[in-house]
Amino acid sequence: MAATAAALSSTFSLSSPAKNPNVPSFSPLSSSLNLASSPSNPSFYPFKALKLDRTSRLVTAATPAATAPSSSAATTFHGLCYVVGDNIDTDQIIPAEYLTLVPSNPEEYEKLGSYALIGLPSSYETRFMEPGATKTKYSIVIGGDNFGCGSSREHAPVALGAAGVSAVVAESYARIFFRNSVATGEVYPLESEGRLCEECSTGDVVTIELGESATKLINHTTGKEYKLKPIGDAGPVIEAGGIFAFARKAGMIPSRAA
Repeated sequence: MAATAAALSSTFSLSSPAKNPNVPSFSPLSSSLNLASSPSNPSFYPFKALKLDRTSRLVTAATPAATAPSSSAATTFHGLCYVVGDNIDTDQIIPAEYLTLVPSNPEEYEKLGSYALIGLPSSYETRFMEPGATKTKYSIVIGGDNFGCGSSREHAPVALGAAGVSAVVAESYARIFFRNSVATGEVYPLESEGRLCEECSTGDVVTIELGESATKLINHTTGKEYKLKPIGDAGPVIEAGGIFAFARKAGMIPSRAA
């Protein structure tokens, strides 16, 4: 595993934009992704095997024959949104008492999802999870500034993904939450150009379109459309199911079958 980590660190690099040091961005693949989380914890890997239902929440739009390259296809998420405010920390996303659950165990992975956002205060009258449910009806979470702050627990994006969340749209992210989202491949951490948490309401029907030329969120309930910042080189990593799945797919490390 140490050799694997060394191979990855020489290939990827994670840097943060000059204008917003809290939000990391991926430079081209000639740089490296130096993940804060270590792959030395076998209980967290692999995640991909547990994401059997993830593709059911993705719609890939076919590219017209005249513009053949498949890389220009757009990924789309559609569903109800759940809106939270600023500084949603990892204790609110998944309280520490549930960190004993092991995501590589399918039953515990599902149980982890059932506790997603259970730490939100009682002021959130509409709860993210219905009592007894293991999946949420809200496939998109919209937040404010500094989403995912607090501890570095990888369980935070994993819990959201296990609950059925496809993407989080926030004004900004805590760096480690962003990294963990990409590393695990559980959710797309998308950045808005404004405070969508004040523009959207819980229960609104929204669509997110991740395109090569533009990324946007469409609120069908209000009829408004908002531009999002591109996910960049993190997109293919998340789509592959996380950093190790991406590295295997790209031939940078041996596949499990090898």
